Amino acid sequence: MKSRIGMVALRAIAAVLLTSAAPCVLSAQTLNDALQAKSQKQSGEKDKLLVEAGELVYNNDKNTVSAVGDVHLYYQGRTLQADSVTYDRNSRRVFATGNARITEADGTVITGDRFELTDNFKDGFIDSLRVKRTGVFAGKTVTTRFTAPRAERTAGETMVFEKGTYTACEPCAEKPDRPPLWQVRAAKIIHKNEERMIYYEDATIEFAGIPLAYIPYMSAPDPTVKRKTGFLSPRFIATSATGYGVALPYFINIAPNMDLTLTPTYMTRQGFLGMAEWRHRLETGSYNVRAAGIFQQDKDAFLPSPIGPRDKDFRGSIESAGRFYINDKWQYGWDVALLSDKWFLDNYKIKSESLSTTYFRESTSTVFLTGKGDQGFFDLRAYYFKALSSLDWQKQQPVVHPVLDYNKSFNAPEWLGGQITIDTNVTSLSRDQAFFQQTPDMLNNWLGYYSNCAVYEKGRCIMRGMAGTYSRASAEVSWKRKFIDPFGQVWTPFASMRVDGTWTRVDLNGPLNSKIPNFMDPDPDVLGRVMPAVGLEYRYPFVATTSGGLTHTIEPIAQIVARPNETRIGKLPNEDAQSLVFDDTTLFEWNKFSGYDRVEGGVRLNYGLKYAVTTEGGAYADMLFGQSVQLAGKNSFSEGYRDPSNTGLDSGLDRQASDYVGRVHIQPNSRYSFTARGRFDQETFALKRMELTSSLNFGSMQASLTYGQYAAQPALGYAVRRQGLAPSLAYQLTPNWRVNGSVLFDLSAQKNASQYFMSNPLATSYVKAPYGSVASTSFGVQYQDECTTFAVVYTNTYNDPTTGVRTNNQSIMLKLELTTLGAVQLSQSIGNSTRDGVSQ
Repeated sequence: MKSRIGMVALRAIAAVLLTSAAPCVLSAQTLNDALQAKSQKQSGEKDKLLVEAGELVYNNDKNTVSAVGDVHLYYQGRTLQADSVTYDRNSRRVFATGNARITEADGTVITGDRFELTDNFKDGFIDSLRVKRTGVFAGKTVTTRFTAPRAERTAGETMVFEKGTYTACEPCAEKPDRPPLWQVRAAKIIHKNEERMIYYEDATIEFAGIPLAYIPYMSAPDPTVKRKTGFLSPRFIATSATGYGVALPYFINIAPNMDLTLTPTYMTRQGFLGMAEWRHRLETGSYNVRAAGIFQQDKDAFLPSPIGPRDKDFRGSIESAGRFYINDKWQYGWDVALLSDKWFLDNYKIKSESLSTTYFRESTSTVFLTGKGDQGFFDLRAYYFKALSSLDWQKQQPVVHPVLDYNKSFNAPEWLGGQITIDTNVTSLSRDQAFFQQTPDMLNNWLGYYSNCAVYEKGRCIMRGMAGTYSRASAEVSWKRKFIDPFGQVWTPFASMRVDGTWTRVDLNGPLNSKIPNFMDPDPDVLGRVMPAVGLEYRYPFVATTSGGLTHTIEPIAQIVARPNETRIGKLPNEDAQSLVFDDTTLFEWNKFSGYDRVEGGVRLNYGLKYAVTTEGGAYADMLFGQSVQLAGKNSFSEGYRDPSNTGLDSGLDRQASDYVGRVHIQPNSRYSFTARGRFDQETFALKRMELTSSLNFGSMQASLTYGQYAAQPALGYAVRRQGLAPSLAYQLTPNWRVNGSVLFDLSAQKNASQYFMSNPLATSYVKAPYGSVASTSFGVQYQDECTTFAVVYTNTYNDPTTGVRTNNQSIMLKLELTTLGAVQLSQSIGNSTRDGVSQ
């Protein structure tokens, strides 16, 4: 029966045994009693040894002490386990045999057939070594493994593996002898714990046991390292404009809260590109600064000005982002980018936090101050937009300085009841050159590169943006309260008061700015606008339960809003209210304009009928159908012809009785949903706008399908009907393999293309014709397990004419990541089409 022995140090074991007169075989308990006095004398020592064994045997002839039978030795946080442990008092070495293993204080497990160690376990040799360590790497738990026929341990700090292997892959459960998916096999692997570095000499990277890459020497931080100075994984580049290239980042760990990454990149066609990133974390936030620059060797790889950067010797960028927290409610920060030209980031494949994810290509710089409470928010921002498309003119981009939004809701006084909301917006912006767009009736005429209006008149041309400075301050106070009568009818009276103050200073200097007086009053002026409103919303839900556990709800809805007529239409620019969409989501909005520069006026009735059904099993469906009617006063939407941007025309609201809008939503279970919404002509019921979306989720498969169809809106610059179809699919083939793909079909591409080329003759000199009806495609395959990530992604993008370029841009991206070892990524442009700003 196993018993426990408490001892001091292993040296004390040998000293006691040398003076012992006990027989050759002592029980563990007898030895424990014999050493009790010695242990007490040395109890002040820091390091003590605890031994567990079935029996203890010493040999005076060989001067050895042996612990036999499920031996456990605990010393300095380490545990040595073996069937037998022998201590040689002459050499002061410990020999462990039979299921031998050492468990370090950090959880690392070292196993071997035979251990030969010094008496403090820090130095020695191990045969048939296996080391297993578990830790957190890149946010996930990873177990790494070293093996070697023989290894040497030095000072408990360095382990040298002779003919060793390293991997982060789990062994195959069914066939543990099968080689791991990948491993590094080296003549010598040196692991230095204090440096937390691993060095490989004469290394070969094997996949499934097959050698694929030889590296004479390499080093890497061990898996426990989160930040350490050294080289990062390289990135490979291959494009026609830059040639073949490789980027080799070097990370400098300056301090726990700051670092610097230098990324020299060499490209065969353009030479050296330098990149650097500084990161600094403080107690209240963090910021970074990134810079890149190159003196181009082959400028002929790019298109000439103004459609390309061929005239530039030096190209580069400087970017910075920061986030700082004042307290748990307030923060401030910035995202800024300065670019030498609009093509730099794309040409040299530089990732940027400033790039917008919207359809139009632009780099957005902003500084902000935000606050968020339980019932309100504050947001103050300034913006600078850098257009990245060849046909965009930077002088037509606005500089916003700034835009402020404040919203606060609170309970009204008890005598009034309900809820009061305060909504405030302040906007100030400037633009160097006015931005005009031709309406379809004059498409066969074209006057210049930056303009496509033949006649600068309202109705025949649209002014998208004013040149000069425009500032507006808006404040609105609203109140609403809900009453439910004894019959279940829901009455919600509401009221609001909106006040706007504006100041404009129009710039009439420039080739286009002289046309501004045709669209608005150019004289600088301070103007005001007041818009009070009162209204009432009525709902009467009828609920019934039928057989089969179905619950039906039929709810008629009516809303009336009374206001005076909208004023100042056409006397003010329209910068933030040009996007007007009338559908089921805006049917019951008090003000259907998207921004503050326009405000709905007159007396309007919004009405509709909603039906919903639910089942006991959780299935749900609802339908909504309704219309909006102008009852009195001027219709703000039919007055859109006075607006510089024609906002309101062709919206479905520009007649006394609007188009009909409706929605159908079906969700039979948590895996599938379908939504259809549409707008229908109020006289002919012809379809004006339709959007269909469906999603399917079966665990291993996720699919979605979106279809959109929008009627022509000539007054807004859209001459033809627009259609698009976007299917996407992602399927988990196995626990490790995943495929995904998506396609965007522009079903009206040919019609839009003819419109584009008639209005932009210059485009035919450098832009190819559209590529059928496919706007973009993407397909990817990914393999991922505990130690490896491999991905192949193919993309093909046909830029739309509205962004300035219609080309076939194909690329393929390969990524291989070996967990704890590093990642390699290669991006390759393929095909012979002209890229934006690039001559191929």
